[in-house]
Amino acid sequence: MKAVALKRYLPIADPESLLDVELPDPQPQGHDLLVRVHAVSVNPVDTKVRSPKDKTESSPRVLGWDAAGVVEAAGPDVTLFRKGDAVFYAGSITRPGSNSELHLIDERIVGPKPRSLDFAQAAAIPLTALTAHEALFERMAIDLGGRHAGRSLLVINGAGGVGSIAIQLAKLAGLRVIATASRPESQDWCRKMGADHVINHKEDLAAQLRAAGTPEVDYILNTVNTSAYWTVMGDVIKPRGRISSIVETKDPLDLGRLMQKSVSFSWELMFTRPMFGTPDMAEQHQILKQVSEWLDAGRLRTTLTEKLSPISAATLREAHAKLESGKMVGKLALEGWR
Repeated sequence: MKAVALKRYLPIADPESLLDVELPDPQPQGHDLLVRVHAVSVNPVDTKVRSPKDKTESSPRVLGWDAAGVVEAAGPDVTLFRKGDAVFYAGSITRPGSNSELHLIDERIVGPKPRSLDFAQAAAIPLTALTAHEALFERMAIDLGGRHAGRSLLVINGAGGVGSIAIQLAKLAGLRVIATASRPESQDWCRKMGADHVINHKEDLAAQLRAAGTPEVDYILNTVNTSAYWTVMGDVIKPRGRISSIVETKDPLDLGRLMQKSVSFSWELMFTRPMFGTPDMAEQHQILKQVSEWLDAGRLRTTLTEKLSPISAATLREAHAKLESGKMVGKLALEGWR
């Protein structure tokens, strides 16, 4: 099968940073689905894993953690899908990624592809939707049924992939959403996603929140830089509020700043369930199934803003470069093999 892989960890401008390779067709076991991949999307995790480091792989390593395709075959323990089903998923960081014609994925972290979306539109959704859903409704315990309607959520970097879908999910729960974005096009995008108010994260957030009539917020979702916003998050979160971040940090965090307000802080990593094979791993199947239904009902919209073709080392290098520029709005997907 065709695949895009790496052997060395290099700057994306290096033509050997991602390579076109031929690999053996994988065989499904246990709960595995064998999916013929039609489209993939890129996320910051792709660029972080690929980023330069003093390491060489003995065999090609395939990246990619967002895909949509069709089930070709299934392992003996599969019960949720069958051959011919169209699916979408994010996958597990502990297994080979989805940048290959054929891909093995555990059925318990796979959802039915939204019927109303094409493969590229669908591939843009899973990783970000799982991340945002888990952060909002599990980590921060926001009630999806509307019990917390009217409360305020600050989404730092609202125009990114996770921010784009988090805004939409928060609005389903009835929250008032304030998103940050610095450029006119990214600010417009946040409003299109449903943000009630947009402020500039390159300016004084606290002052802008006061000007917007919301000096403190009930919840904060940080999707871009934990340490850089740690102080201001502590300043603007309400007493007994909740903060969740999806971005790791090498800097120590002063958790003591949150004590006086009894603020809860949590990390969100959507790979945790598949990485550790948690007993509730199949919850990701349920989340993606629900997201698929919301997309088909028009309650959510795809966050795809750009599509490249075909899926190849050259186009994936282009996609990584766009993501590393820091100027992406929404999501970028690649569709079709040569």
